[in-house]
Amino acid sequence: MNLTERISYIRGLCDGLNLDESKPEVKVINAIVELLDDMAFAVTDMEELYDELSAQVDEIDEDLADVESDVYDDDCDCCDCDDDDFDDEDNPFYEVTCGACGQKLNVAEDVLLEGEIECPNCGEVLEFDFSDLFDEDGCCHDSCTCDECTEECDD
Repeated sequence: MNLTERISYIRGLCDGLNLDESKPEVKVINAIVELLDDMAFAVTDMEELYDELSAQVDEIDEDLADVESDVYDDDCDCCDCDDDDFDDEDNPFYEVTCGACGQKLNVAEDVLLEGEIECPNCGEVLEFDFSDLFDEDGCCHDSCTCDECTEECDD
């Protein structure tokens, strides 16, 4: 039995008792039954609204999943990289904060080494200068693994 059916059952029990409606206790009982009846209708209305709202939220969630898929799963517009670049353990990500808008970006190492990117939020060009990390031959000092340096170290 649902709530309204239970209230109707209680109302039927009260009516079946053939109580004298002029007595104060019977008036109180009838007022309580009326209040319960009103509350049952209000709860039923809220349940219907909840079901409708829940269905709308589910639709919004599905739409948001589609948008996330479109935004985050496609190739990025800021460079010529593939999605596979983001799964590569040899290509770590670095968090960069745009100086203009404060947006935090996760940028792959190879994209950083290109020297500049455009902030997708505000369009500001973010420049990265790594010249002090490399010597005149273009190799980084102690941690270089390029072929030339590796051959030199092997000699």
